[in-house]
Amino acid sequence: MDWVSLRRVLGRPRGRFGIRLGDVGMAAVVLVAVELSVVTGGGPGAAPLNAEAYLLGAVLVLPVLVRNRYPRFELLACSVLLLLYYTFDRRDISPAPLLSVPLYDAAVAGFLVAAIVIPAAYMAIGLVVVELSNHSGLVALINDFLPSIVVLALAIMLGDTVRSRRALAAETAERLRVAHEEREAEAARRVAEERLRIARDLHDTVAHSMATITVQAGSALHVLGDRDDRLRGALTAIRETSKHALREMRATLGQLRQGTGNGAIQMAPGGLDRLPALRDAVTAAGAPVTIAVEGEQRPLPPSVDEVAYRIVQESLTNVLRHAGPAARATVRPCYEPTALGISVIDDGVGALPQADSGQAPAKKERGAADDRGVPGRRGLGGVPRKALCPPGLALTA
Repeated sequence: MDWVSLRRVLGRPRGRFGIRLGDVGMAAVVLVAVELSVVTGGGPGAAPLNAEAYLLGAVLVLPVLVRNRYPRFELLACSVLLLLYYTFDRRDISPAPLLSVPLYDAAVAGFLVAAIVIPAAYMAIGLVVVELSNHSGLVALINDFLPSIVVLALAIMLGDTVRSRRALAAETAERLRVAHEEREAEAARRVAEERLRIARDLHDTVAHSMATITVQAGSALHVLGDRDDRLRGALTAIRETSKHALREMRATLGQLRQGTGNGAIQMAPGGLDRLPALRDAVTAAGAPVTIAVEGEQRPLPPSVDEVAYRIVQESLTNVLRHAGPAARATVRPCYEPTALGISVIDDGVGALPQADSGQAPAKKERGAADDRGVPGRRGLGGVPRKALCPPGLALTA
């Protein structure tokens, strides 16, 4: 057992009075010192050395057992018991073996006045009693009392030193904690300032460009008039898409400027309810999209709803970029009791022409993942996916 473990075992309070194993050991040490003083404490008028003397010496030590929880009571109880011992069954014992530990504990706990007054009173009374009883000279009194006075003074000084060092350590720890909190607050302030700078830069660049695209698309529609419905549909899709993107970007930049209570950036409201507008925009761009909802459609948590929409949006963007001309796409949101399945499938042949192999091009999924890449394949709580759901991406709903 190492030193740290030993201290933990010895310092663990037990019982109603919080007695520790270390307190029992200290009481045993004090008991030995007191009994040795009882054995050697003879002198004129001293009580006989018998079992009663040993028993009373052991009783004097009992308050030391509660030194952990009640240090002031320990000092007062030992002082009172020692006074009774001197009064009713006196042997000439020194107060130092008994009072050294209580004085140290009282000084450590901050009861410095009591720790000074009580031994001073004992020494003063002892000097008077011994002088009146034995008529000893000054040199004899100093020789008898000086060792005890030195031991008691050292106990008080040691306890006060330990208390001061503990207070200094606690103050240092508090200062370190405050400094750490100030550093964290400063770091958070810098992050907020950087976030605000990024928001301003994005607004000055991207928002201006998106607004320009919207205005230019509207101007082109006005110049075009009723001619070329196909081109008109594409320009309308450009204008609506840019308007929608501009609104979303402004909402996100507003979050960057204002921040949130927990420091996170909230997504713009809305989700799969925007699929019809997304379908119309992608269809106008040249890739017809069909939405086939499977299962009972229901409201989703905002975070899941937003992520699901972003997945479909990215998948349809890939269809436009990579599926090739005249590609058609099908979006299948599959609502399960505990999960949401998403599948985006197109029938395109790719951006590059394939070699003539006499085989029809195979259907491909955009934004889908296989079973190894989808931790939520079985849904929440291990519920199997329904057979009607196509393979794709499963989100916990």
